[in-house]
Amino acid sequence: MSGAGRGGERAAGQRAAAGRAARKQVLLRLDPQVYEALARWAGEELRSANAQIEFLLRRALAETGRLPGSAAPIPPRGRPPRSSPGP
Repeated sequence: MSGAGRGGERAAGQRAAAGRAARKQVLLRLDPQVYEALARWAGEELRSANAQIEFLLRRALAETGRLPGSAAPIPPRGRPPRSSPGP
């Protein structure tokens, strides 16, 4: 394959990465039993384990007055609302 083809793939990957740049990725090591409990709790609240961790961290930060006012809100759960049909 030519280098031009790979360049287009690389540019698409960079655009996708730029869209994700607003969210910080971190590696988190947890005790397996703690993770299982967290995953069960998340499932009960219809969240992913990742969303549950963020929810709990934000709640702890807010309770201690440490949540920055500039922090973006958590995206709403579930499917986006259905757009109304046109005229």
